[in-house]
Amino acid sequence: MKDTKSTKKTEKTAVAGKKLVESYKAFLDAGKTERECVVQIIAMAEAHGYKDIASCKSLEPGDKVYVQKMNKAIALFEIGKGSIEDGMNILGAHIDSPRLDAKQNPLYESDCITYLNTHYYGGIKKYQWVTLPLAVHGVVCKADGTVVQVNIGEDADDPVFCISDILPHLAQDQMKKTGAEIIKGEDLDVIFGLRIPSEKDGKTDDEEGKDSGKKKKGKADGKKAILELLKKKYNIEADDLKSAELEIVPAGAARDCGLDRSMILGYGQDDRSCAFTSVAAMLESSAGKRTNCCICVDKEEIGSVGATGMASHMFENAVAEVIARLPEGYSELSLRRSLANSIMLSSDVNAAYDPKNSSLYDKDNSSSLGGGLVLNKYTGSRGKSGASDANPEFIARLRGVFDKAGVSYQMAELGKVDQGGGGTIAYLAAKYGMNVLDAGVAVLSMHAPWEIIAKEDLIQAYAGYKAFLKI
Repeated sequence: MKDTKSTKKTEKTAVAGKKLVESYKAFLDAGKTERECVVQIIAMAEAHGYKDIASCKSLEPGDKVYVQKMNKAIALFEIGKGSIEDGMNILGAHIDSPRLDAKQNPLYESDCITYLNTHYYGGIKKYQWVTLPLAVHGVVCKADGTVVQVNIGEDADDPVFCISDILPHLAQDQMKKTGAEIIKGEDLDVIFGLRIPSEKDGKTDDEEGKDSGKKKKGKADGKKAILELLKKKYNIEADDLKSAELEIVPAGAARDCGLDRSMILGYGQDDRSCAFTSVAAMLESSAGKRTNCCICVDKEEIGSVGATGMASHMFENAVAEVIARLPEGYSELSLRRSLANSIMLSSDVNAAYDPKNSSLYDKDNSSSLGGGLVLNKYTGSRGKSGASDANPEFIARLRGVFDKAGVSYQMAELGKVDQGGGGTIAYLAAKYGMNVLDAGVAVLSMHAPWEIIAKEDLIQAYAGYKAFLKI
């Protein structure tokens, strides 16, 4: 006879996993910038009873609050029954991803084509960004205080944008260059519009003067036409672009990948695969004795700098605001004890083993697609530079937690020693004296415009984060 209870449990788990995956893909589609992610996280949190901490004068066990910073970073807290000085259970991820940013004077016209001038953000292979359909997301802040939301290229009726490349017939010189030189940073300018050439084009100023009887078009008519369209759609002027934050990202939705639909192809899965599952785990958990926290920060891809990066005081300030509202009241010592006694999973992705480039990996110490939650004792590069290097006692404790919860996990490094490396926010949390371990999802084609993860790994990450919050 079949085990009916076991079958129903398996079916229920499969349905829950499918729901998680579909919610995640929707999160990716609506959150292609850190600002868009924060908007979604706040909406999700408020639907689960979280309140803006600014509206709370005091806090007690069971209360749920969030602290957001400049619309680009956010921390969620659920107050536990014990003293916060005994530490918190923290999930920490980042919500920024590699992309192109528009410069502050972005529009220019060259030989009838209008371009958006860009500066790339984060570690990218520049040649991967040419000849792709691109979208523009962001905000334009006007001098009167108005903030205009911009999103062009995602709807079916929207135009998309593109960066041109040289045709193979004329690319003999280009093809002799290294991958780093094929496309230069200053060549990553996005085609924004086209002006139909007039008789005036190609003439000297003297020749133009002789055509006084003909209607002349200005040299920047194409740029002017683009500005008129922006004025009509968004009511913004040319000067408003000086205080804009426009991010250029791949246009299109996250999709199932593979004939068996076992994977997800999407933009920004580093690190939104871990950010989404961390937030979801936080919202579906209940704090016990210890206070639970989930923090999603900005700027990790460029060194965790700025007011919204993990290297700032944003996180400790948020914790201070929580402590100040607890019955015990705020003290510097309480803050220090709380942070030092906390434990954290640095929810960040790891490089998935690539069979097509196996020489770059130590296979026995690599993470595989479908292998479950990736635990990375240390990141960094060349001699563990830039790593926090988690304590084995903490790893052993987590192994016990995950084993008990039935979570699949794998121990891995980024790649071969001396091959390269990378970092996470782990070392910035470890400076407070807390135990920290990198734990996330394996990603294939990391930092490419379109990245690949396994659905199974997303599900296991969510399960692992939930189990961690129960400690």
